[in-house]
Amino acid sequence: MDNFFVMVGSGAAALAGLIFVAMSINPEAIVRNSTHKNRAINMLSGFSAIFMACGLALIADQPVQALGIEWLVLRLIATFIFIRGYVVALRAGMSSIGLNWPRLGGGTVCYVAEVVGAALITLGYSAGFTVAAVATIVLFAFLISGAWLLIIGVYEDQTKKG
Repeated sequence: MDNFFVMVGSGAAALAGLIFVAMSINPEAIVRNSTHKNRAINMLSGFSAIFMACGLALIADQPVQALGIEWLVLRLIATFIFIRGYVVALRAGMSSIGLNWPRLGGGTVCYVAEVVGAALITLGYSAGFTVAAVATIVLFAFLISGAWLLIIGVYEDQTKKG
């Protein structure tokens, strides 16, 4: 199981770094647009939460229930950030690129499944690892597509100006 956490954690850290670099190219465009700003926050916090969860899983000699509690807190925070970002961006309505209820629903299902997995682990059910792992893998796809939508949205905004 350690290999899974090393692979996923490394991928999450690398992607968070790439998103950070991509955002640094046009920070003004991201900061001025509520959709872009909240999408950037969601992508960074999502990949960071995955990285932290994997790091916590690799702590040696930790009771499984302790890991479940750590994941539960981490996943609840990440879920809150994700939902809050979408709600703020939808209210602002500044960019419609990929900003829709199916994306919000799909991402929310992934985050909630991670929370459920963490709760199951906390209660001593090893199936929680499978639930959390599958949700994390699917969430990876949502986060990567969100990063792509951020890049496309910033590009479209730039082409409209110029």
